[in-house]
Amino acid sequence: MALYMIIEDFKDGDAAPVYARFAERGRLAPEGLRYVNSWVTADTRRCYQVMETDERAFLTEWMANWEDITDFEVVEVISSAEAAARFTLG
Repeated sequence: MALYMIIEDFKDGDAAPVYARFAERGRLAPEGLRYVNSWVTADTRRCYQVMETDERAFLTEWMANWEDITDFEVVEVISSAEAAARFTLG
């Protein structure tokens, strides 16, 4: 499974349309894409979200449901423990 940090910039800095759609229709994630956790900046203009999937296409499909109200940056990430293990001698 690959982990992705999704950086969402709400268009015009307005989170209201995002929360309204979420309340009405849910996350709109396809089967095979798992929400892990998210954090929103104190000014509610940006969200940092971690998603997990084996298929990058599922992430693209999910973003298509939100791209009219959110701009996305996607970064593939690994856990800190996994990163540390790559550098452990032994």
